[in-house]
Amino acid sequence: MLQTTSEKSQGASPPAADRAYRKAIRHSARVRRLRVVLPLAAVTITLVFAAVSYMRSILPDEIQIESAQLEDGKLVMAKPAIAGRNSEGVPYSLRADRALQDMKNPNMITLKTISAALPVNDKVIARVEAESGIFDRVANRMELDKPFTLNMSSGIDAQFKSAKLDITAGTMETDQAVAIQTKGASIVANALNMKDKGKTMIFTGNVRLNVDPAALRSNRSTETAQP
Repeated sequence: MLQTTSEKSQGASPPAADRAYRKAIRHSARVRRLRVVLPLAAVTITLVFAAVSYMRSILPDEIQIESAQLEDGKLVMAKPAIAGRNSEGVPYSLRADRALQDMKNPNMITLKTISAALPVNDKVIARVEAESGIFDRVANRMELDKPFTLNMSSGIDAQFKSAKLDITAGTMETDQAVAIQTKGASIVANALNMKDKGKTMIFTGNVRLNVDPAALRSNRSTETAQP
């Protein structure tokens, strides 16, 4: 018995519908992953900028030093340290092994082996560990030219190979690897360009998202619970 064109079309419909359904499911899963990871990335990068900006704001005023001497036209300060409380009474501290100030260009300050605990707000503390940082007080720019880490008391960790920050413009960029982790999710990329103090972020180069299924279930439950 010959099969009509209509019958053939009807026979082909279920597989086509199934493919469309699977595609929609995959898209929905990707959207859920992005809803978990992108806010994580946005919060982390914004906090990186806030923490480093805060570190910039307390330098170089009232630095305590262990000793100072001139070497090759530079003022070398041993064990520079700053500690105190912000306007909300939350303690902060910043220490380095050495600080170097070029006498010909005193607005440029280089810090070596930096360790800082900086309040992001009254509940979250950012701990920054960096091998090196270069501050330009006139341009209001900072370059962390060696690897550094950021650990938030809220449970977010980030690793950078380097980064350049323009405090005034609210930008941060790096052309080296970035990795951000928190409970249930992570994102890695080969480069990052941040604008508007974290409102716009562009991850490029081998970008990979990893999300714990439990985080997706939690996110889905939250959406379902909303009226």
